[in-house]
Amino acid sequence: MTRVKAIGLLSGGLDSILATEMILKQGIEVTAFNVRSPFCLCKKDGCAAVDAAKQLNVPLKVVAAGNDYLRMLRNPKHGYGRNMNPCIDCRIFLMKRAKKYAKEIGAAFIFTGEVLDERPMSQHYQAMRLIEKEAGLNGKVLRPLSARLLPETDVEKKGLVNRSMLMDIRGRSRKPQFKLATEYGIKDYPCPAGGCLLTCEEYAKKIRDLFTYKKRVSMGDIALLRVGRHFRAGKNKIVVGRNEAENKLLTARKTQSEYYFELPEIVGPITILQGPKTKNAIETAAKLTAYYSDAKTGEVKVNFGRETLNKSVTVSVPDDADVEKLRVGNIKN
Repeated sequence: MTRVKAIGLLSGGLDSILATEMILKQGIEVTAFNVRSPFCLCKKDGCAAVDAAKQLNVPLKVVAAGNDYLRMLRNPKHGYGRNMNPCIDCRIFLMKRAKKYAKEIGAAFIFTGEVLDERPMSQHYQAMRLIEKEAGLNGKVLRPLSARLLPETDVEKKGLVNRSMLMDIRGRSRKPQFKLATEYGIKDYPCPAGGCLLTCEEYAKKIRDLFTYKKRVSMGDIALLRVGRHFRAGKNKIVVGRNEAENKLLTARKTQSEYYFELPEIVGPITILQGPKTKNAIETAAKLTAYYSDAKTGEVKVNFGRETLNKSVTVSVPDDADVEKLRVGNIKN
């Protein structure tokens, strides 16, 4: 007989690893699916999904969240959580992507590592039902860790999955998952609780600022939010490097229309100026460059330019209060 195929949403976190192991134990052929998000807090490729798939010995399909994801993020139908996290719309997005891939490979169903009531915005019962409905997957998403607390899915009714072998975990406590991991002999779960930058207050302020001042946002713009100190002066965005590695990144990512700044003789950062190149904007960027250099007081010469540092301006080092007024969201780095 042909083995039943399933698509498992694999983040690399403990819940998704356990759900996958549970489905594998039923003799079902699993392909792991991961949408690579630019907001994942895990450092490993694909939010640790690559390592998790190797540990589980299942194939992994990774797709990148593109501009369609950014459009959703700018205006999520179901709103944000505490910060800029559009959890419900994000889950709908993931489910639609998984549904498309499941159709391509002939998978009978989709499953996730979601736990009922573990996360307040997207994992309560009504939210789960809403997500399924809007993704066009009513009754077709299996959640193995909480399945016995939820209505039977189509695959359970058809006997493709044995419901008695599924779990009834509920709530935010991780103890049942840790116990199950021990029973399964699973020791390596580098991202057990998951994590999304959009839930972080400071990062959310940077996203809001970007969406407010830039109509067309690219993945490059999003990537830049992880680099440097961010300041806002009217229509101008100013990014100041925090160390040598960030200075190199800023230099490499600078567009042809942007100015960059550096002190000629004093150790200091690389600064990028985005937006109109007015006299005031240039002086502000130069002052911020001087502030984060080894020159703490007095007047400082700062070189700047587009392709080369062929221009210069002399500015006074600003005080702490003036710098803080310019920081995006008044974030204290």
